[in-house]
Amino acid sequence: MTETPDVTAIVVDDEPIARRRLSRLLASIGGVRVVAEAGDVAAAIDVARNHAPDLLFLDVRMPGGDGFDVVDALRDNPPAIVFVTAFGHYALPAFSADAVDYLTKPVEEGRLAAALTRVRQRIGTRNAAERLTELTAAFEALRQAVRQEQNGLPPFWVRSRGRLVRVAAAGVTRIDAERDYARIYADGETYLLDETLASLESRLPAEQFIRVHRSTILRTEAIKGFRRGRHGAWAAELQDGSQVRIGRSYLSCMKLVAP
Repeated sequence: MTETPDVTAIVVDDEPIARRRLSRLLASIGGVRVVAEAGDVAAAIDVARNHAPDLLFLDVRMPGGDGFDVVDALRDNPPAIVFVTAFGHYALPAFSADAVDYLTKPVEEGRLAAALTRVRQRIGTRNAAERLTELTAAFEALRQAVRQEQNGLPPFWVRSRGRLVRVAAAGVTRIDAERDYARIYADGETYLLDETLASLESRLPAEQFIRVHRSTILRTEAIKGFRRGRHGAWAAELQDGSQVRIGRSYLSCMKLVAP
């Protein structure tokens, strides 16, 4: 019996941690050989052209542009594309035709395995021209959805008790680093988000969120005031009565909130 050859894949995400997690999941499932990784648009285009993979796992937001720029650059020989995205519920129906699949962060092994099954079916039954026709409509639908979310502050999508939960950014008061994750405080609940604090800081609007410690980001509207402690250390007082210590190298945040 002839063995089915491994699907060759490239993982594109600006977060090294996210790339490693996805690569580990793919290794545990089997049947996929990751031939390269990339962390920005230019690198993704370069390695995709050099390796001509069967499959591209593609983040939407990344340095140098977005995932759509990568797709546009590879139109002459498009691989199968699986978007790895944190975008909202109205973006996901763009993929209902099954021309392109998507994975929401944090990626679950069962969902990834299902996506790989669909990818293998499409690779075997579609040529490049047909794939390009199918991809174009789905990409444009998602591109429009992404632009709508970018016009405002997009929600956070988190796993909670086996469900994917939409957490409105307007309700978030505090975000703490928790190893390779971030813990979000919103409306009296906490949620674990599969993203680092540094990544969140880079995409959150500075006029609405401010970093006060190497481990903490606060929503500016949640800050009631500042208090100096007995030993000269400063803390931010939040509207709910809690206090958050301000790191020594972040003391300038007080001038930004209360000039």
